[in-house]
Amino acid sequence: MDVKDMVVKRFNELCLERNIKINELANISGVTPSTAYSMMDNLRRDVSIKTIKKFCDGLDITLGEFFNTEEFNNLEQEIK
Repeated sequence: MDVKDMVVKRFNELCLERNIKINELANISGVTPSTAYSMMDNLRRDVSIKTIKKFCDGLDITLGEFFNTEEFNNLEQEIK
């Protein structure tokens, strides 16, 4: 799993924990729903840190809390 897939997985987990949909997360984060759905799209391989930060703000968590998971800590290096 690469970092973009892990970001999407993490937001899906957080939405599930809070019983909200991605569309709702977009609304509370001040992000357009199209931006949220675009981020979730498997064909898009990039996601901006600014968008991640806005979603974290909407969830009332820090970037540190978002990325502080076993899965992020164990991602393989991107440089091969």
